[in-house]
Amino acid sequence: MSKSQQLTQLSKFLTEGMQAYAMKALQTIQSYKQTIKSWLNGHTVQSFVSLFLVSTFLSIAVASCSGSSSASKNDVKLKLVSFSVTKAAHDQIIPKFIEKWKQEHNQNVTFEQSYGGSGAQAAAVIAGSQEADIVHLALPLDVSKIALAGLIKSGWETKAPRSGIVSKSVAAIVTREGNPKGINTWADLAKDGVKVIAANPKTSGIAIWEFLAFWGSVSLTGGDEATALDYVTKVYKNTPILTKDAREASNLFFQQNQGDVLINYENEVILAGKNGTKLPYVVPQVNISIDNPVAVVDKNVDKHGTREVAHAFVDFLYSTEAQREFAKLQYRPVNPTVTQEVASQYQPIKTLFTSQDLGGWDIIQKKFFGDGAIFDKVKAASKA
Repeated sequence: MSKSQQLTQLSKFLTEGMQAYAMKALQTIQSYKQTIKSWLNGHTVQSFVSLFLVSTFLSIAVASCSGSSSASKNDVKLKLVSFSVTKAAHDQIIPKFIEKWKQEHNQNVTFEQSYGGSGAQAAAVIAGSQEADIVHLALPLDVSKIALAGLIKSGWETKAPRSGIVSKSVAAIVTREGNPKGINTWADLAKDGVKVIAANPKTSGIAIWEFLAFWGSVSLTGGDEATALDYVTKVYKNTPILTKDAREASNLFFQQNQGDVLINYENEVILAGKNGTKLPYVVPQVNISIDNPVAVVDKNVDKHGTREVAHAFVDFLYSTEAQREFAKLQYRPVNPTVTQEVASQYQPIKTLFTSQDLGGWDIIQKKFFGDGAIFDKVKAASKA
């Protein structure tokens, strides 16, 4: 076979699909080993250059195919740390994201998930026992604590839509069948003989929202702070047990039949009803917007090499597809399209206040939940 014929054969081989013929390419290189050696021993520079270029292209093809055979991209694992009652939503959303990412990037994503009280989860992330790539927590205060510890860059709330808020709810009051204690408003929780089931603000996000709902129901409707303090103290005197999170509070009330009244997320109450533990409840007309943030944990995604996928998952949580899953579980969605679709499913609220109406999270933390602050005083007085 002439040299020109050899070159023609090699060129034709290159056009037949590099990946499928990678091993055959390697064998072809070996078969031309003697030819290349003889060319080096006395043929023209032009002929040598031609064969060298073809061999170079062939080597690149083999290298490319070899890499493809072991997967063009390595599989990636994301660690999601969230508060206790979001598991049902993420169980529906995560498979949709995995499928979407696989179709678009030909890469497998797996999730390691952890659920618990929001405050305890934030503390674990800060301590390093939970190396979260993404946190979806019960309140912005917990994400801010992680940011202050240097794990999340400042301004995290500006890096995602809706100021970082990905799901919403409001507070609901659940009673026993027939409502024998006549509990219909926040004020009724302070009645003598009422046993309230609530969570602990030191470990649980719902507990902080509960406390702020109690306080705001007085201070934002014409009452002064002394009146608010007296009311909240009476409520916590009626709360013999403070659970570690919202799910434990629900189990205590629904499964163990303890307490006359449960304060919990509206969505958690409705979910319990769908699962067969339906009891009467009321959504107070003066209520607090319970805003749940999501954030990428910058230090950890850089350590794990997961930043691109982590940001993509956060973005996906705001999509119409994901927000519909939140709405199915009675979270109040933040996506405008979905909000409009499901507006009729939720009880209207006359006065809906936010954390900003109570001064914002810096003031809230110092005033109510710091060591020796109002909650500690209320808790001590309730035991007296």
